[in-house]
Amino acid sequence: MDALFQKAIKDNEEMKKPLDSVPWKPDQAHAQPYYTYDSTKQTWEPAECKKKQEAHDGNGISRLVLLSWNVDFMLPFAKERMDVALDHLAALTAKLPPTTAAVIFLQECLKGDLATVGEKDWVREKFHATDVDSSNWASDHYGTTTLVDRRLDVAACFRVHYAKTRMQRDASFVDVLLRGGKTVRLCNTHLESLAFEPPFRIPQMQLVAAHMRARGVDGALAAGDFNAVQPFDRTLHEDNGLKDAYLELGGREDSEEGYTWGQQAATALRDRFGCSRMDKVYFTGGLKLHRFERFGADLQVSGDQESTELVSLGFEKPWITDHLGVLAEVEVVD
Repeated sequence: MDALFQKAIKDNEEMKKPLDSVPWKPDQAHAQPYYTYDSTKQTWEPAECKKKQEAHDGNGISRLVLLSWNVDFMLPFAKERMDVALDHLAALTAKLPPTTAAVIFLQECLKGDLATVGEKDWVREKFHATDVDSSNWASDHYGTTTLVDRRLDVAACFRVHYAKTRMQRDASFVDVLLRGGKTVRLCNTHLESLAFEPPFRIPQMQLVAAHMRARGVDGALAAGDFNAVQPFDRTLHEDNGLKDAYLELGGREDSEEGYTWGQQAATALRDRFGCSRMDKVYFTGGLKLHRFERFGADLQVSGDQESTELVSLGFEKPWITDHLGVLAEVEVVD
């Protein structure tokens, strides 16, 4: 695993984009397109953001289910593992009632993962996508992407690339319009990893929180792999005037029920670092939280070659990722 980690760092360093070659400025919002699949042209086409007065009153949608998942980018068999993850997400979203819309956040996506996501019929039929290539990532190696229920009107789509990052991290935002013309801002972010000094997760979350509380936003959610591995991470929500969905519904720190990383890590890493609640959902504003849960436990690749090679890397089973996903269901309230 150490060799895989070093290779990931090397690949990302080699594929990061020079600041003078990109159209954005660090810590500033940069608009980007989002995409809808055109079945006639058989391609993903850029879509126009809607103004509030153009919205269809949320198409009767009163609730949102947000599913966030880090699907490990370091392990081999990226397509095979992402296929399993997407099958699971398809099953979870298919169970939702018609008045509930789904939004999916993915972290640690490779460029090839975007193609895998975009080729799925259920994604093409039911979702907008924020990314079809790596043009809005700070690195051509990996990044985040978001899928938004096609029944939702998208009012804005932009990224904020962090100035303080060693790992080309950013925050991807989408504003959606729900029933009553309410604007809900959704933030997909992969906060800085590990315990480097100075810690960059603090200024990163400060920036995210500022955008969550922006004028004209009725409610907001931020979710992703927050890499919560140091004491200050426990109060990062409180320090920024946000609520932690897991804690709001009675969850406890340092409990098996809350851990999202470690159970499916390589055995040596689990023995070294233990388990932790890396993945979180924060929220603020006029949102009522109805549900929080984890998903994606014990999902494995099925092929013999894939299974053998993944286990040979030090895993107990050929799991598709070392993270569990997190799900939050919210309702917009006055």
